[in-house]
Amino acid sequence: MFLSRPKLIKKEIFDIAEYVPGKSIEEIASAYGLDPASIIKLGSNENPLGPSSKAVQALVDTAPCANIYPSADAIELREALSKYTGFPVSNLVASGPGMDGLLDGLCRLIIEKGDEVIVPTPTFAYYELPARACGGKPVFVRRNRDFSLCPEKVLEAESPRTKIIFLCSPNNPSGNLLPENDLRKILENTRALVFVDEAYVEFADRNLAGLVREYDNLVVGRTFSKVFGLAGLRLGYGVMPEWLVKEYIRVATPFSVSLPALKAGIAALSDAEHLRKSIEIAREGREYLKGKIPFKVYPSQSNFVLVDVAPLKAKVVTESLMRKGIIVRPCDSFREAGDTFIRVTVGTPEQNEKVVKAFEIVKNEG
Repeated sequence: MFLSRPKLIKKEIFDIAEYVPGKSIEEIASAYGLDPASIIKLGSNENPLGPSSKAVQALVDTAPCANIYPSADAIELREALSKYTGFPVSNLVASGPGMDGLLDGLCRLIIEKGDEVIVPTPTFAYYELPARACGGKPVFVRRNRDFSLCPEKVLEAESPRTKIIFLCSPNNPSGNLLPENDLRKILENTRALVFVDEAYVEFADRNLAGLVREYDNLVVGRTFSKVFGLAGLRLGYGVMPEWLVKEYIRVATPFSVSLPALKAGIAALSDAEHLRKSIEIAREGREYLKGKIPFKVYPSQSNFVLVDVAPLKAKVVTESLMRKGIIVRPCDSFREAGDTFIRVTVGTPEQNEKVVKAFEIVKNEG
C-alpha cells in the first residue's frame, strides 16, 4: 500500500521553520493598490545600481547557447575568482543556487543524523535549514546586546557531536564584523568546521578569507547577489582548504552553476568600475541613513543598516512604510531578534531621502 504523504517525508523536515524572504514589489503593489513603478524595494539588500552592463551583455551573448551544458565544476568561473580573490583554483568552489547551495553541499558532505551545528543568533536564518534537512540539530548561542559575538560562549556550546559552527561577517541583520582575534580563538579551540559567511564583505573595511591559508578547518562563503547585483542568477562561491575542495566537488550537484550565471559572473568580476560604484554608494548611503533616520541606527559594515524603532513595534512601522510604497524588512523572523528591529537596505540617494522622510513621519505620528 502507498504510504501517506506525511509518512514519506523525513521527520526532520517538519522541524524546519519556513524561510521568510523579503516582500516583493508585486506583493506590496497588490496588497496596497500601489503602482509598482512607484515602490522602493529596500528589504532584500539588493544592489540599487543593478548588475554590471558587462554581465548583462554576457547574458545576452550566452542566450543562444542555452541548449549546452556548462562545465560540471565551473572551472572558468573558478579561474576568474582566483584572479579576484588571490587564491588558487584548488582553494575555490562555485555554487548555485547562490551561497545557499554552498551551505547545502557542505551539510550534505558533513552532517549525519544526530550531529550538531552552532548558530549564534540573531543571524541569517538559512544556516539551520540544510543542517536540519540532513538530520542535524542546531544549537543556538545568543549574541551580546550589541550583536557582538562571545567566542567563549560559542566554544562552551560545542559538544562531541558538533560538526559545523556558522558565523556571519558582516552579520545579517546587524551589519557588524567578526573580529579576527575572535575567529582565531574559535578556530584554534574547536574540532568542528567553521563556516564564515562573507556575503556582504565587499562593503566592509576588512575580510577574514586570508585565514583559510592558516587553518584547515575554515570555509569562507561569498555571493554574487549583493555587490555584483546578480541576485536573480543565484551564484555563489566558497574559499576553503584544498583537502575539502575535492570532497565537496564529489558530493556537489553537477552543473549547479548555469551557463548564463557562469558567464555573467566572469563578466561581473571584470567590471572594476561597477564594483567601485556599488561599494561607494553603499558606504555613503549607510552613513547618511545612520545620521538621518530618527531612531537608533546601529553602525554597519554592509549595504544595510539595522534600525531599532522602540518603543514602537517593527511590524507597525514596516506596514506604515509599505503603505507609502517603501519596502523594508522587519526582523521578527530572525530568531531572538525581538520585535522592534527593522533592516533597511541602502538605496540610491533619492531612495534614501524618501525612506528617511517616511521614518520621520512615523516618528511624529507615534
